[in-house]
Amino acid sequence: MFSRILTVCVGNICRSPMAEAELVVRLRKRGLQAIVQSAGIAALVGRPADPLAQELMLERGIDISGHRARQLTPDLVRSFELILVMEAQQQRAVEAILPSARGRVHRIGRWGDFDVPDPYRRGREEFERALELVVRGVDDLERAFWPQRR
Repeated sequence: MFSRILTVCVGNICRSPMAEAELVVRLRKRGLQAIVQSAGIAALVGRPADPLAQELMLERGIDISGHRARQLTPDLVRSFELILVMEAQQQRAVEAILPSARGRVHRIGRWGDFDVPDPYRRGREEFERALELVVRGVDDLERAFWPQRR
């Protein structure tokens, strides 16, 4: 079990905050303790989650209105055991920031062999698709790493 998980996308206002929140809820439901945070490779620092991301997460009963975007840094990468990115190119970017992170950086869609496309400024349908893929990635992660519920 990982005790420190970081989700990463580009701006840290769409995909990674949704993934962070979904992971927090899943871990809590299992009674597992972990720190889950998010950051962006080119973060829109200080901005809240995109309104569509907030709306979709609220529909799932998850409030991400308090989220504020932050920039990914080498120190941040260094401090997490598992780093989940949304696309293959982001994996390479994180590993370029801190080469010693190799082996800890994975696409959230690794197990299903998919990327989560950026929905930024693309409308509700694209946000719904991104969230669907984030949830699928978390489902796969759960099956791969978390103990079966008893």
